[in-house]
Order: sequence, then C-alpha cells, then structure tokens
Amino acid sequence: MEEGLAMTKLSDPQAGGIAEAYAGRSIFITGATGFMGKIMVEKLLRDCGELGCIYLLIRSKKGVDPAQRKEEYVKNLVFEQVREKYSDRLPKIRLIRGDILSQGLGLSEEDHRELVENVEMVFHCAANVRFDQHIRQAVDINLNGTMRVLTLAEKMRKLVSFVHVSTAYCQCNEAVLEEKHYTAPQNPEGISKMVGLLDDDILDLITPRLLSNLPNTYAYTKALTEDLVYQYRGKIPLAIARPSIVTASMKEPLAGWGEGTNGPTGLLIGAGRGVIRSMHCNPEYLADFMPVDITMNAIIAIGAERMRNPRKDDVMYYNLTSSADNPISWGEVLETGRQVLNDNPFCFALWYPDGSIKSNYFYHLLCVIFFHYLPAYLIDFLLFILRRKPFLVKVQKKISSGLTILQYYTTKEWIFQCDNTKNLYKRLSEDDRKRFYFDVTEINYQSYLHDFILGARQYILKEAPETLPQARKLLRKLYIMDKIVQVGIYILGLWLAWTYVEVVTGSIQYVFDNAIAGLRGNSYSTSSSVRQGL
Repeated sequence: MEEGLAMTKLSDPQAGGIAEAYAGRSIFITGATGFMGKIMVEKLLRDCGELGCIYLLIRSKKGVDPAQRKEEYVKNLVFEQVREKYSDRLPKIRLIRGDILSQGLGLSEEDHRELVENVEMVFHCAANVRFDQHIRQAVDINLNGTMRVLTLAEKMRKLVSFVHVSTAYCQCNEAVLEEKHYTAPQNPEGISKMVGLLDDDILDLITPRLLSNLPNTYAYTKALTEDLVYQYRGKIPLAIARPSIVTASMKEPLAGWGEGTNGPTGLLIGAGRGVIRSMHCNPEYLADFMPVDITMNAIIAIGAERMRNPRKDDVMYYNLTSSADNPISWGEVLETGRQVLNDNPFCFALWYPDGSIKSNYFYHLLCVIFFHYLPAYLIDFLLFILRRKPFLVKVQKKISSGLTILQYYTTKEWIFQCDNTKNLYKRLSEDDRKRFYFDVTEINYQSYLHDFILGARQYILKEAPETLPQARKLLRKLYIMDKIVQVGIYILGLWLAWTYVEVVTGSIQYVFDNAIAGLRGNSYSTSSSVRQGL
C-alpha cells in the first residue's frame, strides 16, 4: 500500500515537469552523431538547460583531438539556435572516446570510472539501421553493441533510467503490435556466440532460416536485442521505445530537416529525379511514420517517466506510431508528394518525374523492366559510345534493391497499440505538452510533406530555395521532352501495328490468291483429264 502511494506521488506530473526531472542529471547517450541522436542532444540543451552533463560516446578520429571533434559536432546546422541563444550550455557536452563495436566500448579506465560514478540516465540510440546489412554486422552493432552498453549500465551506481530505442517493426510477423514483451525467435546470447564462431559462407546459408518470417537482418536483430534488454529487468530501470519509420522534423529545430537517403527520403529523391517510375504498393494500406522531433520529444518524456518509477523489475514499453490516431494511406502520401514535387522540383533530374504505384506485383515488374532498366541500359550505352563512364544501370540496381526492402512495408499493414504513450502524454502538464509535443494528431500531412520535400532539397541535396525558379524551368523542359517521347512511342506503336496489319493482310491475300489460283488450276486439270479420258 505504501509502495503504491509512493509510486503515485513519483509519477504525479505536478511533482515536476520534464525539464525539472532532468535538472542536475548526468546523461549518457550512444548514437549521438546519428540523425536521431543530434535532435535529442539539441532538444536537451535547448529545453532542459539545467541538466548537469551530457556524455556522448563518439569514435575517435585519427589526428583529431576531442576539443576539435566537439567543435565540429556543434557546428551542425541543428545546433544553430543553441549556439546563438544558449552557448553557455555547450560546455555541458562531454565527449567520451569509444566505439560500440569494441569490447568494453573501447573506454579508457578514466572514462569508464567517470561514467560508472556519475551517469544517472542512459539513452541507447546507436544502431545499424540498414535493412540489407550482413547478419554479422547487424548482430555486432545492434545485439552485441547493446550488450556492451547494458554491461556498463549495470555498474552505474546512480542509474535511474535506461531507455533503449528499438523499432515498431521488430515483430513484423505479428498483425497487432502491443506494448509488451515479445520473446525473440532464438536465444540472443546464443546467436551472438554463433555468429562470432561461423564464417560468412555458412552464415549466408543459415540466415534465411534464422530470419524465418522476419523481412531483414535489421528487424531480426532488433527482436533479439529487445529480448536481451528484457533479461536485465530487476538489475536496471528499463524502458523500451519503439518508433515506426522516423522521418524529417515537423517543427524543431528546423522544419523539414533530415539526414541521409534511407527509407522514404530515398524514395522521394529517386522519384523526384525521375529514376523511380514504378513502386509496388497497396495504396489503401496505412503509412506509419514519425517526424524525428516528435519521436525524440516522446523518448525524452519516457526517460523522465522511467526515473519516476522506482520498480526495477518493470520494463516499460512505448509504441511511438501514428497510423492508429492520425491515419493516412500510402496512396495519399504518394499523391500529395507528387503534387508538392511538381511545385517544388529538384534542380537535377534525369527525366520528368511521373511514376506511379502498382498494387499488382507482376505489372510492377513489367514496368521496372521497361521504365527503369531499358532506359538505363540505353543511356549507359550512349555514354559508352561517347567515352563517358556509364552509371545508370548501377544506380537502378541499387534503387531496385532499396525498393524491394521498402516494399515489404508498403504491401503489409499492422495495428499498433499505443495506450502507454497516449496515457503518458495525458499526464504531462500543459507547458510540457507545448515544449515536448508528441501528440501525433497534431501532424498536418499536407504541410508536413511540403516541408519534408523542401527540407530534402535544402538540407540533403544542398539546393537553396533560390534555385526553385531554375528548377521549375527544367521541369517544364523535361515535361515537354517526356510528351514528345510519349507521342513518338505512340506513333511508333501505331506504325508497327499498321505495318503488322499490312503484313498480315498481305499474307492472307497472298494465301487466298494462291488458293484461288490452285483451285482454278485443279479445275482446269480435272476438265482436261476428263476430256482426254472420254
């Protein structure tokens, strides 16, 4: 009874907001140089200014000292507001040389001791997010890397919160994804040892059997990792956050900011440059993606909630998804994206962006052959004749590989239960809801996709807004060329059809004439024979 009252008091939002919960805390973050990690560090510095220290695990660069590395890190565009308004908070960042792939995280004795004695909160964001990664690399980063972080966290004397960032798609074979523990397909530690002992040839043979119904090594190793984290319940205060597809920011620190070309961003750029003309997708299925700022706000709130729960034997699960409460179909996403791209095209495109989605897989394959590979081979052949380096077939092979992986998620549908996440948001104060917003119903997809595409132009492709008029002129030229080619193809098709009809008609006429002539000849021969016989 007393324990329950204590928990209620600790969980009471009036006991202090999120920023207050982080005041004076020492935080350890892995994956801080990644897409999500940068947003987390920036948000903590900007809105949790009273925190004590942020330790960032960063690999050392040859010939670059930690001070220079830190200077490079905070020069990133996402820290612009912090540099201008809160530069006095930048010293709170403390770089720790280490590597998620090294035994003991590659920490020096001094750094190891400092982390063990001071860290109170851990956010484990480091992961290999490539879906086509070889199982050895995926296991070493996602599974073994987490094992190394957990081993360190278990020694931390002041630890009150450990948040592991997983994925909503770690159990793809389940139709309904609940906020609970799922047993891994195999024993995580056993898989770790096995992968360390076997060579690549044998691993390649057994990987399909290991994956079973899971689509790729990313989902598989994430499922193993969640089970591994679960085994530390009672030793470490654990929470697991499961975001779906994390995309460009909605509002902060910059609307539409993103990094890399994985997932939907790569699809967007490929389609905008005219090299993706077909995609296998069920347009009626719901898309599920989470802007990175909403995702990291939720994870920061989860960290605060975890520290307020003193029960170490609980593992707190949170699905961070959007489709249940703010649904949008893949067809709507792609159609809206097409409209925005037509108004805000890219400066460089190989052809007019005019692809479409195909629900029929064989029709999609036919379109890939005619609209992806045949033009690629033709252009590469022309480049070869002009003594230029061919490149488009290689690009199309890479695109096809990426599409094959992505299309698993566009031709299936899941139901995500998010009760824990929604209840957490309800418990926040009004001020925290504004500062650490993660209510997915606030996403306006029309404006978000507009900012997403403009952000891809500016931050990923490095095309300044001033280049839009030039890009629109290029788009008009490509449109005219595309129509000319289409008309040419139609004329060629009609000519071939007409030629075919003429040939067939001529052949039929020839056969018919010969048949008539033959009949006449036979008739004459028969008559002569009759006369001769008489």
